[in-house]
Amino acid sequence: MFAHEREALDIDDAKLLSRTRYFWWVNYLTDYTGFDFLWEPVPWEAHQRHAWPSQWQKDSGTYLVPRQGYSETNYRTEHQLTRYYDLPSWTIPKGFDVQSFDFSWHPDPTEPGYIYQFGTQHQRTGGPQYVVPGATDLKFCDQIRGSLKAGATPIIEIDHMDGNRGQVPDTVKTVRYFDNYRDTLTRIANTVEDEYVWIVSSVCDYNNFDFSWHPEFWQSTMLHVFASDGEKFGDTFYMHVPSFRKRIAQFELLDWYDVNFVGMPVPRRPLPVIHHTFDSHVEAVKTIDWLGPLAIFSVNKTVVNPVPPVPLWREKTKTVVPLSAGASQVVVPKSAIPAVKTQLYDYAHIDRTHRHMYRDQLLDIVFIDNGEPTADYNYLQLPHTTIANGIHRSTGVNGRVAAYQAAAQLSTTPWFFAVFAKLQVSERFDWTWQPDRLQEPKHYIFHALNPVNGLVYGHQAMIAYNKKLVLDNPGVGLDFTLDSAHEVVPIESGIAYYNHTPWMTWRTAFRECIKLRHSLPNVENEYRLNRWCADGHGVNAEWSRRGAEDAVEYYDAVGGDFAELKKSYDWAWLASYAFLKRNLTPDQ
Repeated sequence: MFAHEREALDIDDAKLLSRTRYFWWVNYLTDYTGFDFLWEPVPWEAHQRHAWPSQWQKDSGTYLVPRQGYSETNYRTEHQLTRYYDLPSWTIPKGFDVQSFDFSWHPDPTEPGYIYQFGTQHQRTGGPQYVVPGATDLKFCDQIRGSLKAGATPIIEIDHMDGNRGQVPDTVKTVRYFDNYRDTLTRIANTVEDEYVWIVSSVCDYNNFDFSWHPEFWQSTMLHVFASDGEKFGDTFYMHVPSFRKRIAQFELLDWYDVNFVGMPVPRRPLPVIHHTFDSHVEAVKTIDWLGPLAIFSVNKTVVNPVPPVPLWREKTKTVVPLSAGASQVVVPKSAIPAVKTQLYDYAHIDRTHRHMYRDQLLDIVFIDNGEPTADYNYLQLPHTTIANGIHRSTGVNGRVAAYQAAAQLSTTPWFFAVFAKLQVSERFDWTWQPDRLQEPKHYIFHALNPVNGLVYGHQAMIAYNKKLVLDNPGVGLDFTLDSAHEVVPIESGIAYYNHTPWMTWRTAFRECIKLRHSLPNVENEYRLNRWCADGHGVNAEWSRRGAEDAVEYYDAVGGDFAELKKSYDWAWLASYAFLKRNLTPDQ
């Protein structure tokens, strides 16, 4: 740069070579365009070494030095020098985008010598290293970061047989998913020679995924897992192949491996939605096939979005997930199909924590009466203006089968609440209650309080009838409801006031106790029968006891003959028998 420029080994060597009061210490890595080499310090700063900054440090390595020596350094600020890059000092990793980094960076000469580690767009490590000769200690430098380029690490795709394979660019290999991720990843590790691989899944959408991601140095041998939507046990992996191949046999579950869950989610592709017309999902799951490991089954046309991402790591995590209280929509793993016989509960793994996500269609209410004196009053007690359920009324239909089926015809929903005229419904009853569509269709029998004998069970209680089962039942048994699949719901639906007249009280007790006597031996029903036959309390309590006693006597007299017992459902026969037995005249 200068005709009188001389080379020196260090500052002390330069002092010996200098023939002037000061000398300039310069280096070939600096741009000195416009720099004033005629500058001298004021007298009171003549004993100092003067250092000029670079674009990176307060000390660029350019000094004006007194030949007689110095005891302190004055860091100047009036002129910033530009340093050039010194490539021999840099170590650049594979796949690093050199255009994204300014290699003119240099360390502060006043610092001890380090290996300076730079970061990338993802981590504090993974970028270039600036190596000071002889340095052994590592120092992380955050002044500048660069970028890794995607494509440096090969991509292997897991095909979940969902019809979406092949949509991830630059995939080098495809393997089929089978049963669990541990075994699938093991097969991959045993068949590739690369040090690192991306493992992606056909169930995920990688259109916006950044394949330049990499772990920190100290995490390099871990298995890195990327969440699928909000589920940390996701479907995307970054694997150090030699470590995984060597160590995975020690772990029965992939969960137990040295896993790093990365907070960089990958969206799942939309699940297939299977709309069907069955009342529950059981028959649909058993008969309808679909592509992929998961599907949403829906009994209505509701568009289901979003849904919780069901983990595919192993059988236990592949759960059936009802999305509402009555499971109108449910996520079903294909692995559940072989287990399902009569209900989805035949499959062992059910996740009930998402039943709040959607609301089911409310059930219709059908009020059934046939001249009971309490009918109008109890009908008006229904919450007509405070609920969103549809309310219908079926009046004056003769015969139990005909009455129930007429009520079913009025319902616009697959199940309906049947409210009988003698029942005064509780104000606390929850009209948003839903049947369980993970089971086969059935009737649900609630509880009611008997005001005479104090029993609380399903007699005269509200029933959530399945419409199809009602319409298909010709009434072959003693109890219409019990002829079909049914379940007791221990929720009190109200008070069954059957004791307004002697005839109504005797008739109700007689018919109920015929059924209780026919069910014996049964410990619970034997207890109930004894309570009916004991003295009760309140209006017409004696007629309730007489009806119960007459039923037991009649049952024993006919020897439990079924044809004789069924006569109790004929109004005319009942009236005749009551008149002959108790001189009791039916109400008009």
